[in-house]
Amino acid sequence: MSAPKRKNFKIEAFKHRVVVDPKYAEKTWKILEHAINEIYNHNASGLSFEELYRNAYNMILHKFGEKLYSGLVTTMTSHLNEIAKSIEVAQGDVFLEELNRKWADQNKALQMIRDILMYMDRTFIPSTHKTPVYELGLNLWRINVIHSPNIQPRLQGTLLELVQRERTGEVIERGLLRNIIKMLLDLGSTVYQEDFEKTFLADSASFYWVESQKYIECCDCGDFLKKAETRLNEEIERVSHYLDSKTEAKICNVVEKEMIENQMNRLVHMENSGLVNMIVNDKYDDLKRMYCLFKRVSNGLPFIRDVMTSHIRETGKQLVTDPEKLKDPVDFVQRLLDAKDKHDNIIHLAFNNDKTFQNALNSSFEYFVNLNPRSPEFISLFVDDKLRKGLKGVSEDEIETILDKVMMLFRYLQEKDVFEKYYKQHLAKRLLSGKTFSDDAERSLIVKLKTECGYQFTSKLEGMFTDMKTSQDTMQSFHDIIGGELSDYPSLTVQVLTTGSWPTQTTVTCNLPSEILGICEKFRTFYLGTHTGRRLTWQTNMGTADLKLTFGKDKKHELNVSTYQMCILMLFNNADRLTYKEIEQATEIPAPDLKRSLQSLACVKGKNVLRKEPMSKEVGEEDSFLFNDKFTSKLYKVKIGTVVAQKESEPEKQETRQRVEEDRKPQIEAAIVRIMKSRRVLDHNNIIAEVTKQLQSRFLPNPVVIKKRIESLIEREFLERDKVDRKLYRYLA
Repeated sequence: MSAPKRKNFKIEAFKHRVVVDPKYAEKTWKILEHAINEIYNHNASGLSFEELYRNAYNMILHKFGEKLYSGLVTTMTSHLNEIAKSIEVAQGDVFLEELNRKWADQNKALQMIRDILMYMDRTFIPSTHKTPVYELGLNLWRINVIHSPNIQPRLQGTLLELVQRERTGEVIERGLLRNIIKMLLDLGSTVYQEDFEKTFLADSASFYWVESQKYIECCDCGDFLKKAETRLNEEIERVSHYLDSKTEAKICNVVEKEMIENQMNRLVHMENSGLVNMIVNDKYDDLKRMYCLFKRVSNGLPFIRDVMTSHIRETGKQLVTDPEKLKDPVDFVQRLLDAKDKHDNIIHLAFNNDKTFQNALNSSFEYFVNLNPRSPEFISLFVDDKLRKGLKGVSEDEIETILDKVMMLFRYLQEKDVFEKYYKQHLAKRLLSGKTFSDDAERSLIVKLKTECGYQFTSKLEGMFTDMKTSQDTMQSFHDIIGGELSDYPSLTVQVLTTGSWPTQTTVTCNLPSEILGICEKFRTFYLGTHTGRRLTWQTNMGTADLKLTFGKDKKHELNVSTYQMCILMLFNNADRLTYKEIEQATEIPAPDLKRSLQSLACVKGKNVLRKEPMSKEVGEEDSFLFNDKFTSKLYKVKIGTVVAQKESEPEKQETRQRVEEDRKPQIEAAIVRIMKSRRVLDHNNIIAEVTKQLQSRFLPNPVVIKKRIESLIEREFLERDKVDRKLYRYLA
């Protein structure tokens, strides 16, 4: 079957034209205009918003959008002009209240008008690129009210006056001010900036300039900073309560510039209260406030850092060059440690552990610690004092803390190899005399030095501990094997020291007493019998002895003395009186050591087992000595110390320095060869730079010395000069 045919329908136009009432637009607009007037007159409760919306809709539909829009502008402008007049006549504090009230009314009116004209907002306005209703209302409010010649200057002046009153301590109505500022912001950021912010910032700059001038004349630095901090916090709070958040950075910049940046130099250098005074008197709160405030301005922190650095360098220079403060090495180093602790605390508590300040502090200490060529020696003497005597009631942990602080100073030393020389000598004396505070503390410091400078730096120090342990085993074997033969000899304890590990000792002559020579020879025979290819040399300048003496008829004491003192005292077994010359001839002790030993035995109150004629504090070559039968002491065991110069004498210092310079030569040559072997060809300046870089962890080599070592290597044909460029060196494989 075929499908039924579909019938087609045709819709035809009206036979007659639909004619719109010519007065439709006018009538409809009158209805809408009346509604807008009622809204502005606060009579909107009787209006039918549905009907009004439909009327506006129909006007747009019938192409009367332009009439509707222009009528809206005219009507709103008329009302806003009336509003402006009512605001203008308001006087005093009522002015802002009236403006705020009218602004609230305008906002409500705009919302209702926008709802009525919503269809126009959606269709007509986008197609004709006109301003939307709500935004139009804001623009008209700005033009006719805010920018009214009689309102604009008054509004600006009133706002600035309120801020000024608040700055001087008055309480103002912040809520009202916040609403007015929000109105300016709602009208557009440019309105807020042009009508208020720009002038507000300029007035603030003038206010703070005057205030800073007043405070700088009557306040000390700490008080000025407190006032600046308070003002800054007040402005931040002010922004949070009623200003635009973007204003915070701008007003803070004004306060910072006028009260900090422009006064920075006077504040830091203010007499009796500036930065240096704060550092000297540990004013952590003031320093922290200065740090936080100066951090906010350009070049603030570098400025106070430079002043701090200059102060530390100057005071440090005075410390290390003051002859009075150099008399006691231990006190000298303690002063350095106290200064370091003081400034570390300042950086930690006041400067927020700022790395740049810490680096400046380290740089300053490195500068002045190395101004004193004896700093390595003094630091070693300080360690010797702490590890030899210990501190009464001091625990291992506290000693560890002291050693950590010493390591900070050690890092500043440019001549670490000089420290090594002295430290080795002092460690040797502590180990050999058995007077070390603690083996654990000694080994702890060596571990710290190894961590800092590497294995090579401490290998010989560790060898010294190995020798001490080996010596104990050797003495045990000595007594086990030939102990039965020693009953007629004095007891003997020997430490056998490896020549390379221990400090270089000059071979000194000292005639040991005949009573001692027998047991010494027994040990020599035993040791060389068990070890082949070795040679023993007695280091009499490093030993100690315990002697039993009888004074008068029956007063007995046991004295702990040095080997030199033992040799001197045993001469008085066969003589009552001896001259200096006779003692020197009999013992052959070197003159400086002999004088110190005699001084210890005859000139120290309470320890004078000898009497000197004539009596004086110094020992002369014409003096005579007698055994003091009248010596008394409350103690049975008496230790007779040797009067020694805690610091090296000038000749000893020169000798140590010479040994250090000699030890440096092979290190410099080794560095040159390593560099040239790798680079093959290098110019003079680059060799100097690279050698310095390689060796600076131990010492700073002198460029003149490096040049001499290069010459030596050329003579020995490790290097050669380029035939064209004399400053260029080549490595000879």
